[in-house]
Formats: sequence, structure tokens, C-alpha cells
Amino acid sequence: MKLKFTKMHGAGNDFVVIDGINQHIDFSPAQWKLLGDRRFGVGADQILLVEKPTQPGCDFRYRIFNADGGEVEQCGNGSRAFVKFVSEKGLTAQRSITVETKAGVIAPRLELDGSITVDMGAPVLEPQRVPFDAEGLHGERLADDTLWPLVLELGGARESVLMSVVSMGNPHAVQVVDDVDTAPVELTGPLIEHHPRFPNRVNAGFMQIVDRGHIRLRVFERGVGETLACGTGSCAAVVAGIRRGLLDSPVRVDARGGQLSISWAGVGQPVLLTGPAVTVFEGEIEI
Repeated sequence: MKLKFTKMHGAGNDFVVIDGINQHIDFSPAQWKLLGDRRFGVGADQILLVEKPTQPGCDFRYRIFNADGGEVEQCGNGSRAFVKFVSEKGLTAQRSITVETKAGVIAPRLELDGSITVDMGAPVLEPQRVPFDAEGLHGERLADDTLWPLVLELGGARESVLMSVVSMGNPHAVQVVDDVDTAPVELTGPLIEHHPRFPNRVNAGFMQIVDRGHIRLRVFERGVGETLACGTGSCAAVVAGIRRGLLDSPVRVDARGGQLSISWAGVGQPVLLTGPAVTVFEGEIEI
């Protein structure tokens, strides 16, 4: 079939966005992977599928497929692209919508200045619900957070790294580093992603504290590799930093592809993610 798509990005985190309302989409993991391939397909970190909702009270259903073809629960930067897409395509005239995802319902809003704010829901902080297997580990308490030691095998040597574990609808392991430019993201990111204590794999965040309202962040994403920005990773990092007593809301997050703003009022409260979304081009591909 000839598939119509839109290429978009949010702070450099790039997407293929597909209207699944006006065209029938039923692809295999191999076909999703082909779309995400930067040499043989369109190329993207994630493919986003817009569908009719299956839950009452929702405006749309939002499905996310990583570049490896696997479906995942949530994507913060993608949710902003989603809002811009349905607005530009005339699929809604509303500035605020409710969107069904695999991780639950989110509430994105198109702001008057063109930026997009997404209510990402409250973070999940209980290790077993992330999910993270903490059995036999002794966590280190820091302010309101518990830092968990994660043992990594590095060329025959073993290194223990202290992690905050948070779910923003998808699992994150966040560590604080002195400098994100020299952090071993490509070396340890895959080891963290596939660590056996994370049964569903995990996104690995490397956070540098600039001051109490500003961080720099790199994220090695599950099923993708390092991306230029990660919306849920930014949310998880800020939650971890606030719980550790290192940050105050709101927090500016500098990713390699741009800036995001994260606000969080504390346990049980939703995380608000604000940032840009950009349409790059429209196209068709035979698939």
C-alpha cells in the first residue's frame, strides 16, 4: 500500500506520524521497523499512530512504535507532535484534547504561543510498579528518594551505579553525572536498558545539575538508542531531582536537540511537560 505520513520532531526527537483514522493501518513489527529505518525507510526514533478512541470520553487513541518495531507505552515529545498533527490535519478544532495511550489517558494542550503542554499524569515511584526488581538490594535514602545500586559488567570489571527508578507510563533509570558531555552514555546505556532487574527493559537517563532550576540531560532510549531529546525521560529526571532535594519546580531541561520545561508539585500530582513540536515534511512510501 501507499502510506501517507508526516515527518515531525520535538526538540530533535523525531517521528513519523500516521493518520490511522482516514487510512487503514495494520502493520507487523517488521513493517514498523522498516518505517523507522534511516537508510531503507523514512527514519525516526518513534512512529506515532493516530486512531479513533476505544475509551469513552477520549478524543483520540495514540499508539507508539519504537525504531526497533516494538510498541511502547508512552512518549512525551511524541504527544506534543500528536497535538500539532491532529490540529494541522483538521482532525480537531479543540486546543485541549484527551488522548488514550497504552499507559493511560493524557491531556495535551496547544498553547497560544505555539508550544504544547502535556499533562503526563502522576509519576509511578514504587519499584515493583516501574517495574524494577529490588529484591536483595539495599537502597540508599537521599531526601525523599531511594537510590538503588545497579551493578554493571564493564569489560570484566563490575561497577555499581546509583539510580532513581521512575515510571512516566514507561520505565526510567536516572543517574546524576558531573558532565553529560563526558558521561558514558553509549557504553553503559545499553547495559542499563537490558539489565535483568528491569523486566521490560528501561530508558537510561544521565542528568547533570546546572542549578536548582536547570539541568542538562541525555537519554539512552529503550529500543532506540540515544535520542536528541526524551520527553518522558525529562519528566523522570526532574521528578528524581526534586525527590533527591536537588531541584525546584519548574525546571528547564537542556537536551541535545532543544529545551523543554517540566513542572511537578509533588507526589500524587501530575507532571506537566511543555515544549515545541515542528512539522518537517509530508510524504508517501510504498510499504
